[in-house]
Amino acid sequence: MSRTVFRDDHLTFQSQVQRFILQEILPHYEQWEQSGVTPRDLWRKAGDNGLLNCAIPEPWGAGGDFGHSAIVIETIARANCLGIGFSIHSDMVAPYIMRLGTSAQKDRWLPRMTSGESIGAIALTEPDAGSDLKAIRTRAKPAGSHYVLNGQKTFITNGVNADIVLVLASTHPEMGARGLSMLVVERGMKGFEQGQPLRKLGQHAQDTCELFFDNVEVPADNLLGIENAGFSYVTEELAQERLSIALRAAANLEGMIEETIEYVSQRKAFGRRVLDFQNTRFTLADAIAQSTMLRSFLDDCLERHMHGKLDATSAAIAKLNATELQGRLLDSLQQLFGGYGYMAECGIARAWADARALRLLGGTSEIMREIIGKSV
Repeated sequence: MSRTVFRDDHLTFQSQVQRFILQEILPHYEQWEQSGVTPRDLWRKAGDNGLLNCAIPEPWGAGGDFGHSAIVIETIARANCLGIGFSIHSDMVAPYIMRLGTSAQKDRWLPRMTSGESIGAIALTEPDAGSDLKAIRTRAKPAGSHYVLNGQKTFITNGVNADIVLVLASTHPEMGARGLSMLVVERGMKGFEQGQPLRKLGQHAQDTCELFFDNVEVPADNLLGIENAGFSYVTEELAQERLSIALRAAANLEGMIEETIEYVSQRKAFGRRVLDFQNTRFTLADAIAQSTMLRSFLDDCLERHMHGKLDATSAAIAKLNATELQGRLLDSLQQLFGGYGYMAECGIARAWADARALRLLGGTSEIMREIIGKSV
């Protein structure tokens, strides 16, 4: 379908991102899937090519807008590389620093993130606290010129490679959610440990791990924003996070539809192309029709977000529809590959496994339904 949300400069940048993926990601992606982590030099190359912090203004970032970020998100997802963690770094971590950080904090962290020298992660989830951030138990006790941080975070994307981690911790437990604060923990701080890559169902190239904090002395200068305002900060950033996840889901689905069409056009069964069977055409017709409708809504959300007008309910609708539709349709498409579609080497198998996480990230589908339901 024709898309009007992107300008000419966005489309020029898209060609640049496509070349980067062909040259720097696809030839090595299987190796990274096996090792469970993407190499740090990929981040530096991405920085050199302007793929990081696209929407962060100069002199701290690449100086584009969220349209450029969307190009990176979609192009990587369409290439079936959902394990690349650029979006967490650029579209979650960096915006917090840009919005809440002092000039000194921005100067200290953002340029190195834009160049790929420093890799960012955000640590919200705990073993007993997922979508319910009010259940966070990681404690940051104020102690004069620093905070003493103790606790554990889990399922942290970019956790193994991370140099900068935004940690949501309780500074005043008696205040509940109103006593949460955002601290920046840096690699090398005494008592801060990064675990080994966790074994996951999918997205194996993404270095997801646990983080441990044992009496980590975090300087007061590493507090983002004001103390005890962390919960509201997270809430304010969720619309962009959920839109980003929706864009990943939709683009990956579109890429898999294209791959499936190519496969069934060549594969033969009972002397006929698989595409020539009515069931195949109907399955593809459903996938194309539903993904096209989804794309129309997401482009509207994207355009609204680029103008600062995307609301929380629309973002929740976008994420719910995109991730649930992706899951259902990938399963239907996988069936058209027969036994080959169950092999790990097959792109549709990887997409099917990788997609499952998107219904959990940024708030589960059940949380999205709660948000939408409350707007009624």
